[in-house]
Amino acid sequence: MKVVFLEDVKGRGKKGEIKEVPDGYANNFLIKNKKAEPATGKNLGAVKGRQKAEDKAAAESLAEAQTLKSKIEDEKFVVELKGKSGTDGRLFGAVSTKQIVTALADQKQLKVDKRKLVLNQPIHSLGYTDVPLKLHREVTANLRVHVSEG
Repeated sequence: MKVVFLEDVKGRGKKGEIKEVPDGYANNFLIKNKKAEPATGKNLGAVKGRQKAEDKAAAESLAEAQTLKSKIEDEKFVVELKGKSGTDGRLFGAVSTKQIVTALADQKQLKVDKRKLVLNQPIHSLGYTDVPLKLHREVTANLRVHVSEG
């Protein structure tokens, strides 16, 4: 029986795929648990419509991420943080992703998940640091963070 997968099924198929599966498996597991539906003309049209809508939404999110990247990478876009430091310019403590995200929300009204910041190690020194920010699977922006004596 040919079925259209409505979600990923491990070892069988991915969402949106059309595959031939045994009749019993299709009726007793896939269709019963709403993981797939029979590959009829009506269902195939619905799948194509959903796929088109998903492609459009993905293109819009990519365009939105690219415009946000250009805004973030502007030279005037800098997140300011203050910290106490010793005489050699090293901070007492460190600046974490949580602090950067909080400052970004306060100063620039831009809410970002802290897991999107790619900071391998916390910032331990004064000055400017470029922090990669994953806006989209294909778009990464460099966020400028300035840590000053405070």
